[in-house]
Amino acid sequence: MPRQVDREARREEILAAAVRVFARCGYAGSRIEDIAREAGIAKGSVYLYFGSREELLRAAFEGLAARSEALLAEVGRRPGGAAARLELLVRSVMELLARERDLARVLLDVWSAGVRAPEWIDMAAFYRDYRAAVTALLTAGGERGAEPAVTPEAHAAVLVGAIEGCVLQALFDPTVDLAALVEPLVTLLVPSEEGGHTS
Repeated sequence: MPRQVDREARREEILAAAVRVFARCGYAGSRIEDIAREAGIAKGSVYLYFGSREELLRAAFEGLAARSEALLAEVGRRPGGAAARLELLVRSVMELLARERDLARVLLDVWSAGVRAPEWIDMAAFYRDYRAAVTALLTAGGERGAEPAVTPEAHAAVLVGAIEGCVLQALFDPTVDLAALVEPLVTLLVPSEEGGHTS
């Protein structure tokens, strides 16, 4: 009797193939046929899992949002001081974004195409969640220290912006090494437990 294909594994394979095709060809220039070819399956098999390109894009974004939410929850559960957890957050986010480079390129493509992005791609909420997590850690870390030079909310916005800026540079310029930028981000933007910055 032929072995049944693991439906969840096949779905993830198709989704990964779609993200690669969207990143390589642009979302508007990609077809279901291209995705099927990339996944090594028949076009009809894609439709068994996803009804359209938009469903594929939506699933990819929702997957990234879920992984981000899990990352934030994991950092929140970790023992240790606020600065150590904030450093872990920065390192973990950079690792996630380095792994998700193709998806980051796709999201940038969708937003820069000059058309209104789908309403379910709520990047404002995505950034709000990250800023809130960083603000909470900065506030917890500041309880014992001196008054910060900037508000935790402003610090969080700058930190999130710095991470996104590094990702954008890496997307436009392949010579930019995201992994090499983790230490500068931590050194410059993560306060130490004593109220300075980590070294």
